[in-house]
Amino acid sequence: MTQYDYDLFIVGAGSGGVRAANMAAAQGVRVAIAEQRYLGGTCVNVGCVPKKLLVYAAQFSGEFESAEGFGWTMGKSTFNWPSLIANKNREIERLQVVYNNRLQKSGVSLITGRAQVLDAHTVAVDGTEYSAERILIATGGWPFVPDIAGKQHIVTSNEMFFLDQLPKRIIIVGAGYIAVEFASILHGLGVKTTICYRGHKLLRGFDEDIRDFLADEMTRKGIDILFNTDIEAIESAGDGFAARLIDGSQVSTDLVMYATGRTPNSTGFGLEKLGVELDDEGAIKVNSDYQTNVPSIYALGDVTNRVNLTPVAIAESMALVNKLYVNQPRPVDYDNIPTAVFCQPTIGTVGLTEAQAREKYPDIDIYKTSFTSMKNSLSGMDEKTLMKMIVVRSTDRVVGMHMVGSDAPEIIQGMAVAIRAGATKAVFDSTIGIHPTAAEEFVTLREPVS
Repeated sequence: MTQYDYDLFIVGAGSGGVRAANMAAAQGVRVAIAEQRYLGGTCVNVGCVPKKLLVYAAQFSGEFESAEGFGWTMGKSTFNWPSLIANKNREIERLQVVYNNRLQKSGVSLITGRAQVLDAHTVAVDGTEYSAERILIATGGWPFVPDIAGKQHIVTSNEMFFLDQLPKRIIIVGAGYIAVEFASILHGLGVKTTICYRGHKLLRGFDEDIRDFLADEMTRKGIDILFNTDIEAIESAGDGFAARLIDGSQVSTDLVMYATGRTPNSTGFGLEKLGVELDDEGAIKVNSDYQTNVPSIYALGDVTNRVNLTPVAIAESMALVNKLYVNQPRPVDYDNIPTAVFCQPTIGTVGLTEAQAREKYPDIDIYKTSFTSMKNSLSGMDEKTLMKMIVVRSTDRVVGMHMVGSDAPEIIQGMAVAIRAGATKAVFDSTIGIHPTAAEEFVTLREPVS
């Protein structure tokens, strides 16, 4: 008999933790998982899933507006925010039940409460201690809000999913994917939306053409974007708030949302006392096997602050279980990870940006096109689509693909397979397109731009 209560004790029942628990338990490993908030973590409860549901809701306003051009006579439409939130909540509750059932079916012990790591092999939850051969930290991240005057008036993405009513006006501080997604959602639902950002472009880290194109499209839709500025203080003003900017001007609003990044959720449960190393941003330091400097303690997902995407956390959990309990090391390949931003218009991207490609290779060709989609030829909408392909001239290999436009994430998912398979520009050129689609543009790009 082992000296421990469990072989693996997981702190955090988000996407990575739950996948590791189910997969390890399937190998006969004795697993416990502790969660203090909600099964499914950020993605299921206050992230990817509810956000996508809100994205769908926001898209209907554009569809209604487009319908007349296709012969439909539209009546007056109204939107009910409480109804949307109630329906969203029911779906999230359904998913939580699914997660719970899967854990129980796998034989995982689910422990509800806040965990404290007492030592290298002991975790306490609400006063009860459990010993484990290995401990896995999969506690994700948490929204960051800077200390400013009036901070108590600020909401984050966490609270946005549970608002009692929809504001008429909102200021969103930040320019990452959470900021632009919520700006698109709220604008689509009829909210006067302003983005406030201290930098000069949206979406740091994305391809420059994508960043510029999206800002233009969002501005044309009617979203106000205030670059090179920041909020100095927030004050109550009647039924709303007054946001004082660094230039002394004020913007009146009903709600202020901060989307200024997320920090690793690594503090407050004992890692500091145990001597687990954290970096300057609070991320847990791990080696290539997700092991910390304390050999029995592991960490993966957003709490390690590497590639903060749900599918990456899941892939890391599978790699860890394969390494520890299946004896089949299958390391995660962090190159060419596709991603999407569900703003309006949507973004899909995979591979290198143009700047990254030029830094890595001396001979780069850029293929690019911008056009009005067929649907918009009748819809009356002026939204455009941008597609971009980056090719290494000497090898003809495609190393980056980027798109802004309808269905971009769906299209780029398939392109990611091609890039990971090493597809060349010649392969794309010889592929017959599906007509008429936007996706066929990727196989009909013939001349590089200067």
